Amino acid sequence: MNTTTTPRALIDITPAITPDIAVWPGDTPVSREVLCTIEGGATITLSTLRATVHLGAHADGANHYGAGAASIDAMPLARYLGPCHVIDAPVARTPGGTRVRLADLRTGLDDIRHPRVLLRTGTFPDFTRWNSDFAGLDPALVDLLADRGVTLVGIDTPSVDVQESKDLPAHARFLARDVSILEGLRLDHVAPGAYELIALPLPLAGFDASPVRAVLRSLA
Repeated sequence: MNTTTTPRALIDITPAITPDIAVWPGDTPVSREVLCTIEGGATITLSTLRATVHLGAHADGANHYGAGAASIDAMPLARYLGPCHVIDAPVARTPGGTRVRLADLRTGLDDIRHPRVLLRTGTFPDFTRWNSDFAGLDPALVDLLADRGVTLVGIDTPSVDVQESKDLPAHARFLARDVSILEGLRLDHVAPGAYELIALPLPLAGFDASPVRAVLRSLA
């Protein structure tokens, strides 16, 4: 009996890490120092990476927004792997940034059956060109998702709070409800629906975030 199964296709939702990828204003841009190359006569090619840990698709440690909270290596690893919902949440780009509310979701709360939710706002369309009017989340939405058993929320913008926010109310609700955060996802090519999410952070001891290679694949 032939038991061979067809591998499920991967959908990459990670923006490419290139020299021109945009980072938060004032944060450390990505750079590569090449120490030696095979083409230059060495036996290996060897390079050094310097960048913010909030680079492209990344997972926040709770210590990024909560004093004494868990660093990224101590976050529950299982949250970053498993069934998820990709949900359209189209909002207008407005000066100061819009906050996504429950009414903006194209999927109702009763239809959310998995503990991971990825929100596609479309408000940060080019990862090489920073725009400050990207959307964040309404703190009340964080609570509503947590009430449904959601333990991880991802978004296609650099932050779950709008850029000009000083008190970071959405981050505060993530901390209070013990819900994990993924930011900087590339979702413009992904159809809404249920998928398996794979977005494991590195065990960077004590750090406040880690870049991830975020991918989706069908559940079937």
